[in-house]
Amino acid sequence: MTRRNRITRLSIVGAIMLTATSTFAQDIHFTQFDMQPLIINPAFTGMFSGRARAGAIYRNQWASVTVPYVTYGGYADFPLFIERNGGYLASGIQLFNDQAGDGNLKNFTGLVSLAYHKYMGNGEYGSDLAVGLQGGYAQKSIDLSKLYFGDEFVNGTFTPGLSQEYHLGIGNSINYFLVNAGVSYSHGAEKFSYTLGAAANNINQPNDALEKKKSRQTGLDMRYTAEAGADWQTGPRLSLRPAILYQMQASASEFIAGNEFHYEIGGEPGYNNFSSAVFLGAWYRSGDATMISAGVEFKGFRVGVAYDYNISSLNTSSNGNGGFEIAVRYIAPNPMKFIGKRTIPCSRF
Repeated sequence: MTRRNRITRLSIVGAIMLTATSTFAQDIHFTQFDMQPLIINPAFTGMFSGRARAGAIYRNQWASVTVPYVTYGGYADFPLFIERNGGYLASGIQLFNDQAGDGNLKNFTGLVSLAYHKYMGNGEYGSDLAVGLQGGYAQKSIDLSKLYFGDEFVNGTFTPGLSQEYHLGIGNSINYFLVNAGVSYSHGAEKFSYTLGAAANNINQPNDALEKKKSRQTGLDMRYTAEAGADWQTGPRLSLRPAILYQMQASASEFIAGNEFHYEIGGEPGYNNFSSAVFLGAWYRSGDATMISAGVEFKGFRVGVAYDYNISSLNTSSNGNGGFEIAVRYIAPNPMKFIGKRTIPCSRF
């Protein structure tokens, strides 16, 4: 290894270590956030028309800059008890794993959700008010042997394992529990339906720091989310589906806005999640990326892909390459739905 390469690599590592506190404390995000609704808001548990719902997603980003950041997740939810007035209790489970950078920083999280939905209205159109609670377990780990520290370079010679970080500063893993909660409101009409939601995540603010010294300053900050989505039927087969998502955690924030053009291509128009359709979306993540999404729906399945074009300060290094996603969702039809047993005003998420 030449001296220039050592200095360059050391500089990069130094930058990573200086930003470690903020980087380690941020939760994951997806471009196709509506394909992993239980991560966004526990109140979205069971917000669909059908017997059961399941989905999976895979995201790969920053491959042109460093070792790719890879995230994948999966979930399933279903109604437990349905009341005669249309109210119901739903349960779900959410799993995801995130792997980032040279140090192989991993975050595995498993969450269990409960949500109660109160239906207000008569027949097909009405409103749904939901409250959700979520709890789970997370494990965060890092491979220190893949990181380089300044005190491992002695007189221009690299001596791995010499750094005091191995002994005093950073541990290899930490486990902790999470508590999340949220509310949502949906309203449906013949041509226009919408969903609103708000949630607070990491309510218990657990210590998630890999530093061995425990301190209140190293706790995982609460993440607040607000989301809104709509389904506007502009023609017999075409609908516009705008959505926005805002997230705030400590000094970091994220705002996503965009619209999906949804066109049904088979069967009777307006047949909810079980018509054949194609969709194309355009999205913007403030200060970070512009995104496109596209996919198909058929027989209860929804398959989508998305790509981020990076417009942040990393654009020069990344050549605009951001993240790639592929996601799939399946909703099993409920035969009782067709006799008006349970309806969802707007299952946007």
